[in-house]
Amino acid sequence: MKVRFLICSLFLISVLGLKAQENFSVNVNFKTEPTDKINFNETDIAIFYQKELGTKSKIANTLEYSNLKVNYEFNPYNFYEDQDKFNQIQNKFEYSYEMSEKTKWQFSIVPTANFQSNLDFSDLTVLGSLAISQQIGSKVNVTVGAGRTSIFGAPKITPIVGFDYKMNDKTDFRIGFPDSKISYSNNVRNKFSLTNSFNGNFYHLDESINADNNAEKAVLSQMTSALEYERNVGGNWFLNFKAGYDFDKKYNLLDSSDHKVYDYNTGNGYVLGIGIKYKQ
Repeated sequence: MKVRFLICSLFLISVLGLKAQENFSVNVNFKTEPTDKINFNETDIAIFYQKELGTKSKIANTLEYSNLKVNYEFNPYNFYEDQDKFNQIQNKFEYSYEMSEKTKWQFSIVPTANFQSNLDFSDLTVLGSLAISQQIGSKVNVTVGAGRTSIFGAPKITPIVGFDYKMNDKTDFRIGFPDSKISYSNNVRNKFSLTNSFNGNFYHLDESINADNNAEKAVLSQMTSALEYERNVGGNWFLNFKAGYDFDKKYNLLDSSDHKVYDYNTGNGYVLGIGIKYKQ
């Protein structure tokens, strides 16, 4: 109960502080990822705000909650039958500083609580990253760095690389890891994007569920290629749509040493998503 109270307090403080920020957004997204054996359905809500600190530095904060529901079409082991709901609460704080006119570094810290139904301090994990960006000419920007992320499921150190090229006023191009994107906007209300990203997550299992086996984490990872469309439907309101496909999708159970206990062999599948956003 104390942990839940602290989480709710953090959420309330963030909401109350929005009016003091220079800009912010609130968005809700729904996503479904069916495979041959298992269907994944996720609901996500996030509050983002940022503020400039003088002329060279900026802070940004994203408070996010997501709920993942898993529907097992084929489940041969009864002690996995309760693993159908997972929750995540995380807060991403970012700080960026312009070292010079063309060089900027960015630091982020991401405390996250990933759990099933019983939230405990043992479910807390700290992620984060550090990256440096260098502007080359008027159209090219290069980013390099590293972070502790969950893009491969269990938290581990991963590189961050990005090559950004602004082709013209309507088209932006990015090649990198873990994310690549081509964006095109034919007017101020429409934006089309072709994206490719490595992404994943992990969830600590409740003690009552893993009592009869060595599993302590459920981890998911995949590479997602998708076509995304965002439409300004009026004022500060936006709708976004996503359709794509998951490659090399994995859903495993790990023990305390991150060794594989069970592989669900889900196979690949398509991705469909819809969301609504308010931003200013």
